[in-house]
Amino acid sequence: MANRIPVAVLGATGAVGQRFVQLLAEHPFFEVTALAASDRSAGRRYADACNWVIPGDPPASLREMIVSPLEANLPARLVFSALPADVARIVEPQFAKQGYAVCSNASAFRYEPDVPLVIPEVNSDHLALIARQQETRGWTGFIITNPNCSTTGIVMTLKPLHDAFALKKVFAFTMQGASGAGYPGVPSLDILDNVIPYIGGEEEKIARETRLLLGTVSGKEKCEADITISAHANRVSVIDGHTIALSLGFENPPTPDEAIAVLRAFCPPVDVRGLPSSPKQSIVLRDEDDRPQPRRDRDAERGMAVSVGRVRKCPILDLRLVVVVHNTIRGAAGGSLLNGELLVKRGLVK
Repeated sequence: MANRIPVAVLGATGAVGQRFVQLLAEHPFFEVTALAASDRSAGRRYADACNWVIPGDPPASLREMIVSPLEANLPARLVFSALPADVARIVEPQFAKQGYAVCSNASAFRYEPDVPLVIPEVNSDHLALIARQQETRGWTGFIITNPNCSTTGIVMTLKPLHDAFALKKVFAFTMQGASGAGYPGVPSLDILDNVIPYIGGEEEKIARETRLLLGTVSGKEKCEADITISAHANRVSVIDGHTIALSLGFENPPTPDEAIAVLRAFCPPVDVRGLPSSPKQSIVLRDEDDRPQPRRDRDAERGMAVSVGRVRKCPILDLRLVVVVHNTIRGAAGGSLLNGELLVKRGLVK
């Protein structure tokens, strides 16, 4: 694009905010014109305000930018939000009221009936809710959200299987990387040599968001898919990457070979293909007995693909398999960025 769209990052100094900054630094659609954060960081150089915790260094082009307050007067048309949910609940509507498009990674508005919860490869048609949101709330801008990091890996895998075989039951056991807790996250004496079998609110998010993403928009309403979901969420001693073991029940049970063929053949909608952040393969199949693994597979397709393996029969349900997703790229900043690119492609941001 000859004239890139000005964008801002809210919560730019946190771990997910840093991923946004990293991914946006040389983006062909977007130009970062503002970085915003809490009062503690506002007014300081980004390089000074930000304790950079992800691989690499802060982009040289943004190191000297002065961090702005979280106020809806930024020189941008689209804002990417990495805010905590409680802050997002207050701040994001202020931007939407002032005409900004808000792509939010926060959970604050995911379950609102007029706010799209979107994975572009899965349910881009849910963007139709934007018109209702603007009409109902009187906003000239809008908010769209991406799902929880584990949900992203689960749903991208389930989408083609659900379309082909009518999914009815899901048992999901997650082994989630420590970076999913943010920085500084889980204390080392809690996570090293240990598994923590509880992540607050995570199991409920996985169940509800999966049903919403695989559901429909009927008129002006979200309709959840009729799928029974049982989720167990665990924090493990891995830095990046969520590993999810799934057992699945279907109305029309496939053989493992039939399921593998459907997963290999999965192709996103036409207007999602070719977006700057869109992976060439959304689902990468691994044939090895011991793959996927987070250290070896989380960076597939620049971290934007999900890796799937160990597809086999399940003696309790019908099928079982293993998924790996990069939680801070595909499951957070990268997923939200892809939503922003889709908004541009659809003409909803210009």
